[in-house]
Amino acid sequence: MTTKLERQAAIRRLVQEQHLSTQAELAEALRAEGIDAVQATVSRDIAQLGLVKVRNGDGKLIYALPGAADLRRREQLRNALRQWSLGMTPTRELLVIQTPRGFAAALADAIDEAELPEIAGTVAGDNTIFVAARNGGGGAELAELLASIEAH
Repeated sequence: MTTKLERQAAIRRLVQEQHLSTQAELAEALRAEGIDAVQATVSRDIAQLGLVKVRNGDGKLIYALPGAADLRRREQLRNALRQWSLGMTPTRELLVIQTPRGFAAALADAIDEAELPEIAGTVAGDNTIFVAARNGGGGAELAELLASIEAH
């Protein structure tokens, strides 16, 4: 049985050695190393490690380790979520986040500025934010992603 730290160390190494574009490709690369991990676990690991998507030489988006700017944006998002998120309600395709009156735009800006590859964008009202998933993800996956960022 592989521990979380061992699995995440393997993920760090794999994204440096291989051009991995999807969670499925990353899970398959882990399996090739004898590490069994389901997609939900890989998704949490990506969020916790702060992996970012960058363009390789062929223009394809691949996972990479975060740089200092990426870590700073993620920390700003963590702080914004802790300060302004009152609750999250996932739907099939969206995540709805409730904030105190007047704070939805600030939290939506932090989400957008974090440039998370799983999020296509946000729409903010006065106290409600709609977060849209990219590439067919759903509201529950977004809720899990943002909750893991807020917790770590």
